This record gives sequence, structure tokens and C-alpha cells, in this order.
Amino acid sequence: MASRGNRALVPEAKDGLNKFKMESANEVGVNLKQGYNGDLTAREAGSVGGNMVKKMVEAYEKGL
Repeated sequence: MASRGNRALVPEAKDGLNKFKMESANEVGVNLKQGYNGDLTAREAGSVGGNMVKKMVEAYEKGL
């Protein structure tokens, strides 16, 4: 199976995911900017991703 890399499965969702990422970064106090964010530490990037996953799990559990 070929790797799909960093492509979104639903390209139309890209704007929504970016908005969600910016909101999550704001909530955890990470200064995320549009475009390249290679100056973030691993801890900062991980806290943004972790917050996003936490919120997605919560939303899924509410839907059960």
C-alpha cells in the first residue's frame, strides 16, 4: 500500500482543519501563525496536536 503522506483524505476540509488547529493553539497558549511554523518546539507542536485529538475524542464520545 502506498503512503499517502500528509494529504487530507477530504481536501474540502482543509480550511476547517486549519481553523480548528489555530483555535487549539490559542487555547494551549502557542503562538501559531499562518504558513510555516518550523520554529515551534516539539513540546509546543505536540500540545497543539494533543489538544486537537482530545477535542475530537470528546466530540465523538458525545455523539455516541
